[in-house]
Amino acid sequence: MGFLFIILILVVIFVIPNIKIVPQAKAYVIERLGSYYTTWNNGLHVKLPFLDRVANKVSLKEIVKDFEPQPVITKDNVTMQIDTVVYFQITDPKLYTYGVEYPISAIETLTATTLRNIIGELELDQTLTSRDIINTKMRSILDEATDPWGIKVNRVEVKNILPPRDIQDAMEKQMRAERERREKILQAEGEKKSSILIAEGEKESAILRAEANKESQIRIAEGQAEALLKLKQAEADGIRLLKEAKADESVLTLKSFEAVKDLANGSSTKIIVPSNLQNIATIGTTIKEMLNDKK
Repeated sequence: MGFLFIILILVVIFVIPNIKIVPQAKAYVIERLGSYYTTWNNGLHVKLPFLDRVANKVSLKEIVKDFEPQPVITKDNVTMQIDTVVYFQITDPKLYTYGVEYPISAIETLTATTLRNIIGELELDQTLTSRDIINTKMRSILDEATDPWGIKVNRVEVKNILPPRDIQDAMEKQMRAERERREKILQAEGEKKSSILIAEGEKESAILRAEANKESQIRIAEGQAEALLKLKQAEADGIRLLKEAKADESVLTLKSFEAVKDLANGSSTKIIVPSNLQNIATIGTTIKEMLNDKK
């Protein structure tokens, strides 16, 4: 009975603590007698007591590190604060464990120095407008540099770029001036278009008035011509009727009297009457000759 109790105590002390279960997305680096022995992935594992030990427990998930802002100097000697976010993943637990001391701190230092080198080749305006270029260069450099450490840099993002206060004030004034300039340009273009539309409207209005005046004068001239034509047509019809009726000298004499009568009804204050009727007959004969000539 006592022997079984001793065995049970030995199992509790030596066997159970050496049974390890590695969870998903984790890896254990195992050393035997102080040297690297193997890497445990997820699952059940047993290590030898006193000989094996877990040197490092590594997460295989993607890690996000937001580093503190770093002072950098641009090519045109402007000092600004830039902070970056690095997304990386451990691909080799052994290299991550033995490749570098304090790997996270090493990545932060490497990020700062790489950022200073890249920004030092750019001017202020280029720095503010070239985030994609900065991100791409930094990711490429960091990924290559951390490869011996068993780290894969997936992405680098420039989070904030903070120029000095006086530079920010100057940029705000410049942006305000640019907005005012664009506003004035838009206002001038609007006034220009408005003036053009007004001028085109006045032009079309003048053209329409001229065309209306022209049409009115044409109609008046056509009316006068038509009235004159009808008057002449009426005179011609009257002469034709007289000829068709074979008017004699007595009829012509009567027409002469009617003409004299019409003169009397007019506005003339003086009427000249022939001294004898023979002159009236002569007038009638003259009218008849005129009719014959028109024939």
